[in-house]
Amino acid sequence: MAAQPARIFRPPATPRVADTLPSSSPAFATPMHPVREVGSYNRSSTPVTLPVLLPPNTLRPLAFRTFTKKHNLTLSSSALQALAAFIGKQCGTGWREEGLAEKVLEEVAKQWKKNSGGVIVDGQGEELKTILKELEECMHGGRIILSRKLSRQSSSANVGEISDGAFRRPGTLGREDSQTSLGFSGLDMDEDEEDESMMDVRRWMRVVGAFEQPQLHYNVNKKHFEKPSQPPSMMPPPSHKTALFRQRYNVIHQRLLRNEAFQTSSAGASRHASLQRSASNVSTTTQSYKITPISNLLGRSGSTHLLLGMLTVAPAGRMTLSDFTGSITLELKHAKDLPTGGAWFGPGMIILIDGMYEESGDNDSGMLGTEDGVGGTIGGKFLAFTLMLPPCEPREVTLGSAESKTLHDRAIETTSGGFGWVDFLGVGSERAVGSRMRRFEQRVLSASVPDPEDPSCITPADETGRSRVVVLGDLLLDYGATLVALRRVFSIYSEEPTTNIPMAFVLVGNFVTHAVMAGGGASGGGVEYKEAFDALAAILTEFPRLLQNSTFIFVPGDNDPWASSASGGASCVLPRRGIPEMFTSRIKRAFATANAEARKSTGVRSDGEAIWTTNPARISVFGPTHEIVLMRDDMLRRMRRNSILFRKPHQKASKAGRARGSTAPSVPHNDEDMDIDPPSSPPPTIDPPPPETSMEEESAAQALKLTRTLLDQGYLSPFNINTRPVHWDYAPSSLSLYPLPSALILVDSEAPPFAVTHEGCTVLNPGRLTGPRSASVGVGAELAMGPAPRVPTVQEASLLDSQGRKKTGKDAVMAEAFRARRERALKDEKSRAGRPGRVCKWVEYTVLRGRGGEGRVREAGF
Repeated sequence: MAAQPARIFRPPATPRVADTLPSSSPAFATPMHPVREVGSYNRSSTPVTLPVLLPPNTLRPLAFRTFTKKHNLTLSSSALQALAAFIGKQCGTGWREEGLAEKVLEEVAKQWKKNSGGVIVDGQGEELKTILKELEECMHGGRIILSRKLSRQSSSANVGEISDGAFRRPGTLGREDSQTSLGFSGLDMDEDEEDESMMDVRRWMRVVGAFEQPQLHYNVNKKHFEKPSQPPSMMPPPSHKTALFRQRYNVIHQRLLRNEAFQTSSAGASRHASLQRSASNVSTTTQSYKITPISNLLGRSGSTHLLLGMLTVAPAGRMTLSDFTGSITLELKHAKDLPTGGAWFGPGMIILIDGMYEESGDNDSGMLGTEDGVGGTIGGKFLAFTLMLPPCEPREVTLGSAESKTLHDRAIETTSGGFGWVDFLGVGSERAVGSRMRRFEQRVLSASVPDPEDPSCITPADETGRSRVVVLGDLLLDYGATLVALRRVFSIYSEEPTTNIPMAFVLVGNFVTHAVMAGGGASGGGVEYKEAFDALAAILTEFPRLLQNSTFIFVPGDNDPWASSASGGASCVLPRRGIPEMFTSRIKRAFATANAEARKSTGVRSDGEAIWTTNPARISVFGPTHEIVLMRDDMLRRMRRNSILFRKPHQKASKAGRARGSTAPSVPHNDEDMDIDPPSSPPPTIDPPPPETSMEEESAAQALKLTRTLLDQGYLSPFNINTRPVHWDYAPSSLSLYPLPSALILVDSEAPPFAVTHEGCTVLNPGRLTGPRSASVGVGAELAMGPAPRVPTVQEASLLDSQGRKKTGKDAVMAEAFRARRERALKDEKSRAGRPGRVCKWVEYTVLRGRGGEGRVREAGF
């Protein structure tokens, strides 16, 4: 049987045209009259409803209970008037006694939320008019009925009623339709389906490029994400550059206002004293914090405030903080970061600053630099006491998933249900398909997989390695040791059973040492670059089983074409497109040959493929359930070069001690002006410097510091646009980390390999596989998607049955497997402090140069 992709990714089926003239011949066994469809309604048997004039004030209480209390929506006066006119015309005198108006309001509210209409229901727009027009076609006698148009979408509904998915358009969730069709019926999936091809995890994986991802902007007035009015462009007007920073600020600002620490009580909150932070959360027991706009500092000299803004460098070279209302000069002499050494702070980052405003002595110091008062610089300076990053929000809280309370107790800290109806990736929203996708995930991962070598041995799917994603970073294909390392790595996975082969291999650039397209290296240009991929294709042809059962994803780096032709290997504009097809023909041919051989030998069509995606890119597994972000950038080096250096506490203490005195007196420059008296009391003690940390501890601290900075900023390029240029129209969505992904694979060749989990998001750096200065051990990474495997019970892991007799045969083999699985699961649970989640580890592959030696794997879990 040919393997097919999941139904969510299949094109919509063409409906069969019914025969309007059925035959009455006995040979065809058809009746003389056409069979009446289930759910059809006899319109002639229902009396015509007489319309009435329904005042909006009369409908207001019922509309308030339905829209505001039940669906958290706000009705405008124009929308209420439109609904009153519609209900009076369609429902007539039975709108109150028969409860017809309540059903109509319920359907309108559901459809408004499905279409991502926002919090405020406006009657002047086209959204409400479209919903009422579609609803009018499905009404008869004041009731919502099942027409032929809707019967195949909700065939299980009763006659005269309508199901929840009435207006959901059938077919797949395309990117253009994802924001307007978010219902379950649009997925065209059957939970009772037992298709064997759908039980493969790889069928539920989808790669979303940066230019294919839906572009969404946050609307401050509607407090909701919506599509921009104009399509994105590579050459946008200058106003879009300002809109880029406004988008980042608005997203972080609304995220802070949803945090409990910034919620103001009804009785009023007292003035904040200081910031306290544990891990990444702003914690307080009785006080709430209030963000002060910069323009409101005028005339409030000597008072303390909490500011939110972007760090910038003024033309005069001073550090300033800017928001929508103005800018102010910062005094960072006595500032400290919170937590100490826990994050990076540099120009282009949006941060929180706690400090005191101090006006200058000039009379005009309190005036803004422009007449309109927006964008000017306020006179005086802001004495910063504490700098910290805005705390990030867990993914479950942002999407408002049903499992947020069990996964994160901090979900109760928000006052809103999140953006569950927003489709951020074009694969369906969390509220629409999330619960169903989790059920599919549980069914797929809990299915039993027979061993091809021993069909009697059954292994649960979550015990196999099929759900793994192998990441190999910085593959320098023009270096011989990299090709040797790749051959050894592929040979390790090729020896595993088919059910244990990873579902995807992520190969990340740079794929050449120098930017050959810009004349670097041997200056072979495109010929040299194509030869590098031809060498990779020759290695891939040696492992047809991997090509037939896995998806290979290629992510370009800064040295890869075509962006490197202009940048010369420097930082190119993000997001950037994938590698051109003219260099990948040999690899595509290798996949086509492997799939053809599999179909010829086994009779089953194989669908292994190579995907040349963008940088950054995203992988969706089971729809919105799991999201993996792929990014190639030397982030750590750029953070160090552009960040603010804070004075460490032991440096301050040692400097103060040297100022007070020391055991060894120093020689003065002028003996006549300074007399040295012997000390009459013991010298003051000086705090010793902290003990030196090892290289591993320093690497772990740097990894955690980088992770906190990226996730708290919610952006993949939190730098000045001159430091890291981006496309103004595509950056807000493609570089956004809001909501937090399930995993972030950040390939940084300058940083050591690490795997850190912060607020439920796993940040992984596989490092460089091998290179000119590396040892004979290559480093890669494995990421296992899905929940943690189920821990077998004591009875399942026991070698004795319930009657105390020793198990034999197949039961003994399964007991041994369950016993090893239980020990491994308990060990992993202890290392993760009992918190379930995805398994992440970096892997060392022995890639001995020259002949001899076998590849081995050493796993180190995090």
